[in-house]
Amino acid sequence: MSDNKITLLFIADIIGQPGFELTTALLPNIRKQYRVDLCIANGENGCNGKGLTEKIVRNYNNVGIDVITGGNHSWTVASFRKYLDTTRTVLRPLNYPPGVPGHGSTIVTTPNGVPVGIINLQGRTFMYQIDCPFRMGLSEVEKLKSQTKIIFVDFHAEATAEKAALARYLDGKVSAVVGTHTHVQTADERILENGTAFITDAGMTGPTDSVIGLNTKTALRRFLLQIPERYEIASSNNRLNGVLVEIDAETGKALDIKRLNLP
Repeated sequence: MSDNKITLLFIADIIGQPGFELTTALLPNIRKQYRVDLCIANGENGCNGKGLTEKIVRNYNNVGIDVITGGNHSWTVASFRKYLDTTRTVLRPLNYPPGVPGHGSTIVTTPNGVPVGIINLQGRTFMYQIDCPFRMGLSEVEKLKSQTKIIFVDFHAEATAEKAALARYLDGKVSAVVGTHTHVQTADERILENGTAFITDAGMTGPTDSVIGLNTKTALRRFLLQIPERYEIASSNNRLNGVLVEIDAETGKALDIKRLNLP
């Protein structure tokens, strides 16, 4: 890292054991090659495709993931809910009602002493009608701004338009808005007019020969029969998706955003 910029790595939704194994294999070299100062990953699909456990969190930390964000599956494993109240490095979407376990934002400090704010939000279009991610997101940004100029937002949302709208709403107020949830990486990474890096969806880290991570036969039965099927993760053609964002440490503006699709 130079004196005036930091590099953030965001790893897209890690899918179960296949996604973890690939992350374990690739992350050390990625951190070294790009001189990553802070690694954030969406982990809401870590436990067999839905939810998280304390053990998986420890495994993620041990391979070099510093902060874990979540989404609508953050509370799927009931025994994990209490843990969410005890940590500030595993987030869940901020804009759930009061009383929901966990925290929606945090500030962490890089090894070089640079504070970085991280906010996890969830969309409402085609999803749960929770609190407004726009108003709650902006309010949280204003709180964090007193402690850091660098703010990263994981926006876990279904609709492309909602993601683009939030990025425009926060343009110039945060360093990056990265979309998650659809598990399909988009090719629209760019820096907006006022200095915010944006990509509609960072994709997923896991089996690409699948239906967004799900075993193809299982997924087809769900669509053809319209009855519940046990969630079964696919296992072939694993790829790591994500983005690298370079940020000016003095202004909080994004300098560059690079999409990753490895190997």
